[in-house]
Amino acid sequence: MGENISPETVSSIMRQLKDLMQTPAEGIRVRVNEENVTDVVAELDGPADTPFEGGLFKMRLALPADYPNSPPKGFFTTKIFHPNIRQPSGEICVNTLKRDWQPTHGLRHILMVIRCLLIEPFPESALNEEAGKLLLEDYDEYFRRAKMYTSIHAKPETAKSETAGMSAPSEKKVNKKKSLRRL
Repeated sequence: MGENISPETVSSIMRQLKDLMQTPAEGIRVRVNEENVTDVVAELDGPADTPFEGGLFKMRLALPADYPNSPPKGFFTTKIFHPNIRQPSGEICVNTLKRDWQPTHGLRHILMVIRCLLIEPFPESALNEEAGKLLLEDYDEYFRRAKMYTSIHAKPETAKSETAGMSAPSEKKVNKKKSLRRL
C-alpha cells in the first residue's frame, strides 16, 4: 500500500469490499487485491439495451490515502467507446468522483454510478470528444461503434482472463486446488 493509510480507513475499505462480495450490486463484481486494498478492481456487466450489453468491463478505483475525504480516481481497463471515458488511459469522468463527491459515498454507490454511466452517458462533459460528438449528432453511428468495441474488447472470456491475479481469497484456494488436480 505505497501511501500511508490509517488502519481505520483500511478497515472501512475491507468492510465495504466484504459487503460487496457477499451482497453484490446488480451487474457488479469486485475483486480484492490482497497486496493493496486501495486498488479496487471491479467487473461490470454491460447493461441491457445499451451498446455495452453482453460485454464484461474491467475497471479499477484508485483510492487516495485520505479516502473517503477525497474521491477515488476511476479507470476502465477494458477498452470502451464512451464519451465519459478517456482513451487510452481509461479515465472516467463522472461528477460523483469530482465536484459532487461526498465522504459518505461508499464503494457500492461509486460503482453503481459508474455502471449507470454506461446506460446514460453525459456527452456535455466528454473526455472522448469523438464519442461525445457522435452521441449528440449521429446516435446510430455512436451505437454501432460502441457495440463494435464491446464485441472486440469486452468479451466475457477476454475480460475474465485479465482478472486472473485478482480474486477473492476463497476463489484463490479453489483455483489452486483445481490447478493441482490438473497436474
